[in-house]
Amino acid sequence: MQPANTGSVPVVFRQPTKEDGARIWRLIESCRSLDDNSLYCNLLQCDHFSETCMLAERGDALLGWVSGYRLPAEPETLFVWQVAVAPQARGQGIGRRLLQKLLDAPVCDDVVRLKTTITADNDASWALFTSVADRLEASLDREPYFERHSHFDGHHATEHLVTIERSAVESAAA
Repeated sequence: MQPANTGSVPVVFRQPTKEDGARIWRLIESCRSLDDNSLYCNLLQCDHFSETCMLAERGDALLGWVSGYRLPAEPETLFVWQVAVAPQARGQGIGRRLLQKLLDAPVCDDVVRLKTTITADNDASWALFTSVADRLEASLDREPYFERHSHFDGHHATEHLVTIERSAVESAAA
């Protein structure tokens, strides 16, 4: 566990356990800009992919969550599935700190690339990943990936693939 002082009770960053699945699912439901997952999906993330996920909590309050996984065909790439920050914790840098803690974890020692997808209208995610790229002194590349009509049958906005290279740079926390 890694505490970070914020107020009188520290924020603790840690990898999830399967017991965290239901509260993570509720957190994601409270974040309107995120796609809903099934509770079962979040349980699997907490159990099978716990090494590449991180949560932030203060006392009993879940403040944030980041889920990710190593791409099977590109094991040096961490794909960030979702970043969720509780409404009451927004504006405190929780999302950025979650990503920093995850990138600094031993499981990411050999990660040289970060990928995620973001819809064009998700200003918070664009700001978050732009700030991560800036901290890494890296470029942020984007291209349409899952397209509205080709992949979502018109039911979802195009997801843009975002790629941040971090190869010759220390970690995001440096």
